[in-house]
Amino acid sequence: MFVSPTKGPMSLEDMVADILSYINYDPHGEYQLVIGSDSHNGAGTHIVTAVIIRRLGKGARYFYRHSHHEIIRSLRQKLYYETAISLEVVQALREQLEQDGAGELNIEIHIDAGYVGPTRELIKEIVGMVVANGLSAKVKPHSFAASSVADRHSK
Repeated sequence: MFVSPTKGPMSLEDMVADILSYINYDPHGEYQLVIGSDSHNGAGTHIVTAVIIRRLGKGARYFYRHSHHEIIRSLRQKLYYETAISLEVVQALREQLEQDGAGELNIEIHIDAGYVGPTRELIKEIVGMVVANGLSAKVKPHSFAASSVADRHSK
Protein backbone atom coordinates (compact mmCIF):
# COMPACT_ATOMS: atom_id res chain seq x y z
CA MET A 1 0.00 0.00 0.00
CA PHE A 2 1.35 3.40 -1.00
CA VAL A 3 0.33 6.83 0.23
CA SER A 4 -0.19 9.96 -1.83
CA PRO A 5 0.10 13.11 0.31
CA THR A 6 -2.89 14.59 -1.53
CA LYS A 7 -5.03 11.52 -2.26
CA GLY A 8 -4.26 9.24 0.69
CA PRO A 9 -3.69 5.46 0.66
CA MET A 10 -3.62 3.70 -2.70
CA SER A 11 -2.67 0.37 -4.22
CA LEU A 12 0.19 -0.09 -6.65
CA GLU A 13 -2.34 -0.15 -9.50
CA ASP A 14 -3.94 3.11 -8.33
CA MET A 15 -0.53 4.73 -7.97
CA VAL A 16 0.45 3.73 -11.50
CA ALA A 17 -2.88 5.05 -12.80
CA ASP A 18 -2.16 8.37 -11.05
CA ILE A 19 1.36 8.45 -12.53
CA LEU A 20 -0.04 7.81 -16.00
CA SER A 21 -2.68 10.50 -15.50
CA TYR A 22 0.10 12.92 -14.55
CA ILE A 23 2.03 11.98 -17.71
CA ASN A 24 -1.03 12.19 -19.96
CA TYR A 25 -1.73 15.74 -18.74
CA ASP A 26 1.40 16.85 -20.66
CA PRO A 27 2.33 13.98 -22.99
CA HIS A 28 5.10 16.00 -24.65
CA GLY A 29 6.91 16.64 -21.37
CA GLU A 30 10.08 14.84 -20.32
CA TYR A 31 9.55 12.49 -17.36
CA GLN A 32 11.70 10.66 -14.88
CA LEU A 33 10.63 8.05 -12.33
CA VAL A 34 12.76 8.19 -9.18
CA ILE A 35 12.72 5.66 -6.35
CA GLY A 36 14.62 5.90 -3.07
CA SER A 37 14.44 4.41 0.41
CA ASP A 38 15.54 5.59 3.83
CA SER A 39 15.27 4.04 7.27
CA HIS A 40 15.18 4.99 10.91
CA ASN A 41 15.81 2.77 13.91
CA GLY A 42 13.51 2.79 16.91
CA ALA A 43 11.88 -0.30 18.42
CA GLY A 44 12.57 -1.82 14.99
CA THR A 45 13.74 -0.51 11.65
CA HIS A 46 11.19 1.64 9.87
CA ILE A 47 11.87 1.85 6.12
CA VAL A 48 10.12 4.31 3.81
CA THR A 49 10.31 4.02 0.04
CA ALA A 50 9.50 7.11 -2.02
CA VAL A 51 8.30 6.99 -5.63
CA ILE A 52 8.54 10.31 -7.46
CA ILE A 53 7.35 11.08 -10.96
CA ARG A 54 9.11 14.21 -12.21
CA ARG A 55 8.03 16.32 -15.14
CA LEU A 56 11.47 17.81 -15.70
CA GLY A 57 11.42 21.54 -15.18
CA LYS A 58 7.71 21.52 -14.35
CA GLY A 59 7.21 19.86 -10.96
CA ALA A 60 6.62 16.41 -9.58
CA ARG A 61 4.26 14.14 -7.70
CA TYR A 62 5.32 11.64 -5.06
CA PHE A 63 4.09 8.59 -3.19
CA TYR A 64 5.59 6.65 -0.32
CA ARG A 65 5.29 3.28 1.39
CA HIS A 66 6.11 2.28 4.97
CA SER A 67 7.51 -1.07 6.05
CA HIS A 68 8.57 -2.21 9.52
CA HIS A 69 11.29 -4.78 10.21
CA GLU A 70 13.29 -6.18 13.06
CA ILE A 71 16.01 -3.74 14.02
CA ILE A 72 18.93 -3.59 11.59
CA ARG A 73 22.00 -2.21 13.33
CA SER A 74 24.65 -2.72 10.65
CA LEU A 75 24.95 0.30 8.35
CA ARG A 76 26.04 -1.94 5.47
CA GLN A 77 23.08 -4.27 5.94
CA LYS A 78 20.68 -1.33 6.26
CA LEU A 79 21.88 0.30 3.01
CA TYR A 80 21.72 -3.01 1.16
CA TYR A 81 18.22 -3.63 2.47
CA GLU A 82 17.01 -0.12 1.58
CA THR A 83 18.40 -0.53 -1.94
CA ALA A 84 16.90 -4.02 -2.32
CA ILE A 85 13.49 -2.67 -1.33
CA SER A 86 13.85 0.16 -3.87
CA LEU A 87 14.72 -2.41 -6.55
CA GLU A 88 11.67 -4.52 -5.62
CA VAL A 89 9.44 -1.47 -6.00
CA VAL A 90 11.03 -0.68 -9.37
CA GLN A 91 10.33 -4.22 -10.57
CA ALA A 92 6.69 -4.04 -9.50
CA LEU A 93 6.33 -0.61 -11.12
CA ARG A 94 7.93 -1.80 -14.37
CA GLU A 95 5.55 -4.75 -14.58
CA GLN A 96 2.49 -2.59 -13.94
CA LEU A 97 3.65 0.16 -16.31
CA GLU A 98 4.27 -2.39 -19.08
CA GLN A 99 0.78 -3.83 -18.57
CA ASP A 100 -0.59 -0.31 -18.92
CA GLY A 101 1.51 0.40 -22.04
CA ALA A 102 4.00 2.87 -20.53
CA GLY A 103 7.09 0.79 -19.87
CA GLU A 104 9.62 3.22 -21.33
CA LEU A 105 10.06 5.69 -18.47
CA ASN A 106 13.52 6.84 -17.45
CA ILE A 107 13.99 5.22 -14.00
CA GLU A 108 16.58 6.22 -11.43
CA ILE A 109 17.38 4.81 -7.96
CA HIS A 110 18.45 7.19 -5.22
CA ILE A 111 20.70 5.78 -2.51
CA ASP A 112 20.99 7.26 0.97
CA ALA A 113 24.80 7.22 0.92
CA GLY A 114 27.30 9.97 0.27
CA TYR A 115 30.97 10.69 -0.16
CA VAL A 116 31.13 12.33 3.28
CA GLY A 117 30.70 10.09 6.31
CA PRO A 118 30.76 6.36 6.96
CA THR A 119 28.64 5.43 3.92
CA ARG A 120 31.33 6.54 1.46
CA GLU A 121 33.01 3.13 1.70
CA LEU A 122 29.81 1.40 0.55
CA ILE A 123 29.01 3.52 -2.50
CA LYS A 124 30.76 1.34 -5.11
CA GLU A 125 29.03 -1.81 -3.84
CA ILE A 126 25.54 -0.32 -3.62
CA VAL A 127 25.77 1.55 -6.94
CA GLY A 128 27.07 -1.65 -8.55
CA MET A 129 24.00 -3.48 -7.27
CA VAL A 130 21.72 -0.90 -8.93
CA VAL A 131 23.68 -0.74 -12.19
CA ALA A 132 23.67 -4.56 -12.39
CA ASN A 133 19.87 -4.27 -12.56
CA GLY A 134 20.10 -1.95 -15.58
CA LEU A 135 19.29 1.27 -13.73
CA SER A 136 21.13 4.47 -12.99
CA ALA A 137 21.95 5.40 -9.40
CA LYS A 138 22.43 8.70 -7.61
CA VAL A 139 24.05 9.27 -4.21
CA LYS A 140 24.09 12.27 -1.90
CA PRO A 141 23.83 15.17 -2.51
CA HIS A 142 21.83 14.19 -5.63
CA SER A 143 19.71 11.45 -4.03
CA PHE A 144 16.74 13.57 -2.98
CA ALA A 145 14.23 10.69 -3.16
CA ALA A 146 16.06 8.89 -0.35
CA SER A 147 17.70 11.71 1.58
CA SER A 148 14.78 14.17 1.51
CA VAL A 149 11.42 12.64 0.61
CA ALA A 150 11.79 9.17 2.18
CA ASP A 151 13.71 10.64 5.11
CA ARG A 152 10.84 13.04 5.87
CA HIS A 153 8.42 10.14 6.30
CA SER A 154 10.76 7.67 8.04
CA LYS A 155 10.94 9.45 11.39
